[in-house]
Amino acid sequence: MNFQQLRSVREAVRRGFNLTEVAAMLHTSQPGVSRQIRELEEELGVEIFVRAGKRLTGLTPPGETLLPIVERLLLESDNLRRVGQDFSASAQGRLSVAATHSQARYALPQVVRDFRTLFPQVSLHLHQGSPRQVAEMLLSGEADIGVATEALAGYDALVTLPCYRWTHSIVVPPGHALLQQREPVTLEQLAQYPIITYELGYTGRAHIDEAFAREGLAPDIVLTAMDADVIKTYVELDMGVGIVASIAVDPERDRQLRMIDAGHLFEVNLTRLALRKGAWLRGYAYHFIESFVPTLTRESVEKAMREGAALPVPD
Repeated sequence: MNFQQLRSVREAVRRGFNLTEVAAMLHTSQPGVSRQIRELEEELGVEIFVRAGKRLTGLTPPGETLLPIVERLLLESDNLRRVGQDFSASAQGRLSVAATHSQARYALPQVVRDFRTLFPQVSLHLHQGSPRQVAEMLLSGEADIGVATEALAGYDALVTLPCYRWTHSIVVPPGHALLQQREPVTLEQLAQYPIITYELGYTGRAHIDEAFAREGLAPDIVLTAMDADVIKTYVELDMGVGIVASIAVDPERDRQLRMIDAGHLFEVNLTRLALRKGAWLRGYAYHFIESFVPTLTRESVEKAMREGAALPVPD
């Protein structure tokens, strides 16, 4: 048994049993992948995959049982390498962070800048994606750290840690009628205008929909986007009223817009940081986490990784 055989099994599942893609991923040939899988099956005495001719079409019951063990073995293999690197070259290496656009654009820049100053020899890779894509990058090992508001807490293989609470804001052009309100804006008043906001599954969109639904309102959502900057651009064109994360509004940069607090209209959101259970983090990864959320010290993160303990939400 060898790690190449285990990688062939894991990638066959990840690549939808397409051995051509598996071979490209592992930098080998398709017959080589097939041989590695067959040799492992012969050694174990069971068939791992269901076959239709020469094609793999699924996992057998033994394969379903073996796959989590294969994943753990490969994770621990990666952990061994990282431990060695942490002691032999503690300030060198690679850190991969996956985040949604709002987090990458508005919450992480200063953290990234400070990290680069402290660890100039660490190659930092920042990936952007939907909350689901962030989770998938963590699960596949492509990312070491994930940051998002939605979806991360729904994966048993991830440890999710609370970062900070935030609310939404309404953005409108100067002179908009909503700016003349003496009392706080209501959902009924907001629903009278075309609305531009986030796509489903992004940046607290669920809380926006839930608030309108509770009041029996059906807002006219004319445009959705993943990116707050895109939303603000179309608000500037007077196509509708924007609902964005409060952190996405910068009075200096958004001089053509005005902000109205919507904290009383929509439920407070929680940004989470996620890590893959069982993964070994290099020392500089803990520096990155604590720089982002000072309450997430190495000790508290390691405890959460070890015990799955719940951590308090920062104020």
